Amino acid sequence: MTSVQGPVRPRKLLGAELRRLREEAGLTLEDLAEALMISKSKLSRLETAQGSPALRDVRDLIRHFGLEGSVKAEQFMRWTRAASKKEWWHSYLPTIKGGLDLHVAMEAEAAVIRVYTIPVLPVLLQVTAYTRALYERMEPWHSPAELEKLLEVRHKRRLALDYRDGMPRLKLVAVTHESSIRQLVGSPAIMREQLSHLIERSTLPNVELRVLPFAQTPPFTSTCMWAYFEFDDSEGDVVHVETHAGFGSIETAGQVANYREHHDELMRSSLGPDETRRLIESVRDTAFAD
Repeated sequence: MTSVQGPVRPRKLLGAELRRLREEAGLTLEDLAEALMISKSKLSRLETAQGSPALRDVRDLIRHFGLEGSVKAEQFMRWTRAASKKEWWHSYLPTIKGGLDLHVAMEAEAAVIRVYTIPVLPVLLQVTAYTRALYERMEPWHSPAELEKLLEVRHKRRLALDYRDGMPRLKLVAVTHESSIRQLVGSPAIMREQLSHLIERSTLPNVELRVLPFAQTPPFTSTCMWAYFEFDDSEGDVVHVETHAGFGSIETAGQVANYREHHDELMRSSLGPDETRRLIESVRDTAFAD
């Protein structure tokens, strides 16, 4: 699988618009490629957001469709320049793989992330000791150097809840199964630190945390971990489902809309924020007491 080389959203938006223009003009990929004297495969990659678009190619497409000087042409060029920007996570390629690179890229660009996790806690709310213990137990093949890089990536991802350069703080709406707050990871001391951290972070104005309790009948989609990425432009939201093999993307509008409804159902089935904090505090002080 090819690593993600830059921001994903600008490429997807540009590609979708270029494809729409071509189809409205009644042109095939072969027709347009021949007119622009570029390869069909290159044009296809541009429309499907594979790789970073070249300014020259986009400029030629703007001219071909008679958009020079228009607002749309300016938007196309902004998307093209944005797609070539090197983000913080670029220096960690190829350490992050198995779809994690795309997941991190989406996370960096999303306005809101709605997640469901079982049987571990949401990544963006984990403390380093908890994350380290998870990696050591669940992915023991990493070398010490790789592990440190993965922990650095986790740390940088968590910072989005406090600050993002040129963007509002990320909003996190998280539902986690009760098993995740009771599952021992590392040691009781690590769990006490982790659960205290959950209580503290859940009071942030851009964080909403709820626990799906054992007493609740499990709703559909509550048997695996997934994330719903919501973007400011309200178009092209994406769902990533996490498995042992990596992340699977769901981008079909109908399926994505279904997952938004599934998350709303999970929220309705879960404890409220205050009840969630009280439960976490109780588990910390009983199951993981000194």
